[in-house]
Amino acid sequence: MGIIPPFRLPPPPSHGPMADPPITPELIAEHGLSPEEYDRVLAILGREPTFPELGVFSVMWSEHCSYKSSRLHLAKFPTEADWVIQGPGENAGIIDIGGGLACCFKMESHNHPSFIEPYQGAATGLGGILRDVFTMGARPVASLDSLRFGPLTDPLHQHLVRGVVAGIAGYGNCMGIPTVAGELTSHAACAGNILVNVMTAGIVRHDRIFKGEASGVGNPVMYVGAKTGRDGIHGATMASEEFTDDASQKRPTVQVGDPFTEKRLLEACLELMRHDWIVGIQDMGAAGLTSSSCEMASRSGTGVDLDLDLVPQRETGMTPYEMLLSESQERMLLVAREGYEPKVKALFDRWDLEAVVVGRVTDDGMVRCRHHGAVVVEIPADNIAEEAPKYDRPHDDPVPDRSLDLDALPLPADYGEALLTLLRSPNIAHKGWVWGQYDHMVRTDSAVLPGSDAAVVRVKETGVGLVLASDCNPRWCRLDPYLGAQHAVAEAGRNVACGGGRPLAITDCLDFGSPENPVVMGQFVAAVEGMAEACRVLETPVVSGNVSFYNETHGRPVDPTPEVGMVGVIERVEDRLLQGFAAAGDGVYLVGESLEELGGSEYLAVVHHLEQGPIPELDLAREKRLYGLLVAAAKEHLLASAHDCSDGGLAVALAECLLTAQTEGLGCEVRVGGGLRPDAALFGESASRVVVSVASDKQAAWEQLAAASGLPCNRLGEVTDTGRLVVRSPGADLDLAATILGEAWFGALPALLDR
Repeated sequence: MGIIPPFRLPPPPSHGPMADPPITPELIAEHGLSPEEYDRVLAILGREPTFPELGVFSVMWSEHCSYKSSRLHLAKFPTEADWVIQGPGENAGIIDIGGGLACCFKMESHNHPSFIEPYQGAATGLGGILRDVFTMGARPVASLDSLRFGPLTDPLHQHLVRGVVAGIAGYGNCMGIPTVAGELTSHAACAGNILVNVMTAGIVRHDRIFKGEASGVGNPVMYVGAKTGRDGIHGATMASEEFTDDASQKRPTVQVGDPFTEKRLLEACLELMRHDWIVGIQDMGAAGLTSSSCEMASRSGTGVDLDLDLVPQRETGMTPYEMLLSESQERMLLVAREGYEPKVKALFDRWDLEAVVVGRVTDDGMVRCRHHGAVVVEIPADNIAEEAPKYDRPHDDPVPDRSLDLDALPLPADYGEALLTLLRSPNIAHKGWVWGQYDHMVRTDSAVLPGSDAAVVRVKETGVGLVLASDCNPRWCRLDPYLGAQHAVAEAGRNVACGGGRPLAITDCLDFGSPENPVVMGQFVAAVEGMAEACRVLETPVVSGNVSFYNETHGRPVDPTPEVGMVGVIERVEDRLLQGFAAAGDGVYLVGESLEELGGSEYLAVVHHLEQGPIPELDLAREKRLYGLLVAAAKEHLLASAHDCSDGGLAVALAECLLTAQTEGLGCEVRVGGGLRPDAALFGESASRVVVSVASDKQAAWEQLAAASGLPCNRLGEVTDTGRLVVRSPGADLDLAATILGEAWFGALPALLDR
């Protein structure tokens, strides 16, 4: 097929079954374009758009695709470091991990689709992030999921949890990619809008990194993968709207996934990338064929001509509008080197996948599409992909909540019962109900399984371990968006360090309500600035990410949730750490300082039914020293275990160390206090604290290393063989059998969800 000449657009058909509707103010509004944005469309085109062009502008200028309300602020993130190979702007970020290899990773959301149709919404969310990684040339090796629901006593949210977890399991297990870590929380703020964030990491050789480019005038543009259907049309615009009562009517906008097709597509693409046959490749994700063609052309300073008659279709009578906006899954757009089309097609034929030349790269900078011989779309690529509106939305500066009066807060009548109540909270309870449905051992590279502070995945070629964690406390981010977002970065890094890894870089998924609400926009701006400062001090640049706005129903937004996915590296996977106690007689230490900080805590929420601040303070320089101490101790094999002290405070951390012990029958006896309120000493959530256990013959070396770090480090007691958690604290002793603790912690989610 030769290069399509730049025709003038004919008028759209005015009658017949395929007639396009007239462009009216009502139709423009239905497509999510403001009058000012439509005026911009007219200025770019110099004429009225065709109906397919209106659809193209609608999806490409949607909040989901264009980041029109967030781009100004995302520029505040640090994105560079010596180990960063690819920062934001491509399908995924890439960092060097040594030995000629790199880690490619990204986090995305599929919130609205998962509320509407939980199984397919979650499944296709995972499928999309997998394609973002392998389109860069990387083989996906691990996924993480961060799931946030409304109250799990609500039958609707029980249904949503079951569907979402089953969707992730069904897709990931069929793909043969382990889901190794993540989060699950429950809060009333998500009652009308759940959050489903998924992260994937892959391994790629430095010399096999591919990008979404359309270079080389005359090169063929090829469509590969599954056929195009009508599922997912307007998925991107649906994701850029808040929910109303008709959310269930949006089910046709949810994509339908086929993991077996995606598995073939993954293997075919990676096989293709071993040859020098292509110059660029991109996933057809949000906005489908439209976004992939426009973005590839814009990045390369070229144009693309497409013949929509050649697009493989699984439904009859599809219109240009439908083909361009479909978000059918398991599809890629690639640019082959001229003359290599037969080789590419033969390769995909072997995998029983479509591979069709649908266009050519041009030199005029236009994205041009024809259908039945008529040009139906003719838009400058840069205008559609790079010149979307950019808004500096009005925003109110958040005022941190400091309303908590500790003097008026009663102490618990029974500290043991308070601890059991915390262990039963869905936000703290053991998540085995979730990850037990995932194949987290496939590929045999999972060196630390789900349930510890961070997952560790072995990179066989080098002996290096990837250390992966995700974190965010939405309650803290509501009470203090700037500081809460800093805590999200810090805790993600702390969890990686507790696994023995040096934190290197983050991806993020910024889940917020409507940016048109100045309060929400103020939360967003503060969270971005807080994350940016934390990443600068901790030297963990942002290399990829996603913004998800309009997570609200009837004007009720979710709590601000800047989800952080952290990637770190252990030089030798044998240096990894686990959170569970290892052996009786080991000393138990607390690194860090406990302060009288109960604001925003899980204890305050579930025991006192209060959600007030101030949230704990955070010293980023101290946090960074903590990472260095843990990494050095892991490298020297000084620690038997390490566990972040976070939700539920020290008492919960000790219980979790006991319940995940590496040896059966262990107990723990410690003494805590230090002049604090008893409930603050046990359940306060002061930052930058880690519980470690150390074998007796290594305690002197450990204490010397800890002292050199300048961090507080106190020996609390020791691991015992009693099978009991014994905590001596002035006015608040605890003495509970591990079996009682386990019934609460292990049994909470099954009691809610196995009905």
